[in-house]
Amino acid sequence: MLTAIVAPAILTNASSVLALGTSNRLGRVVDRTRIVAREVASYAVESAEYKAWMGQLKTLEKRAQLLLRALRLYYAALGLFASTALVSVGGSMGAYYGAKTIFVLSGALAFLTGVLAVVGLSVGCVLMVHETRLGVLSLEVEAQIRIQLPARPGAPS
Repeated sequence: MLTAIVAPAILTNASSVLALGTSNRLGRVVDRTRIVAREVASYAVESAEYKAWMGQLKTLEKRAQLLLRALRLYYAALGLFASTALVSVGGSMGAYYGAKTIFVLSGALAFLTGVLAVVGLSVGCVLMVHETRLGVLSLEVEAQIRIQLPARPGAPS
């Protein structure tokens, strides 16, 4: 019975760690969005500075949406892996007591929830890679903004 729940338990832990890391990254993007929004608000709407920082703000919005989608997938995977472990226990009990129907149904349900959880985890990881790529590109663009636009005294960095 224990061997049937080890893999879902380990993957539940992995999902938890990914969710925690993603939550932290989302918090950092939110903080950065607030800083950039203050920067945008300090410029005239038609200025080059305004347009440059608005581009950064739009990228931050995309990053936040990607992180939120990944976080949802990680939490769904977490719940599905936990369900897989629980259903596996039910199937093991069915096998122990000779209830073949319960064993077969539990096996099928555990397989389905496990597959859905792995898909969710995988798609979440793909979203995280995309978000990371956007973050690195955003750093490059911000460096160019800071090089090309004159610094204002007292401007946030």
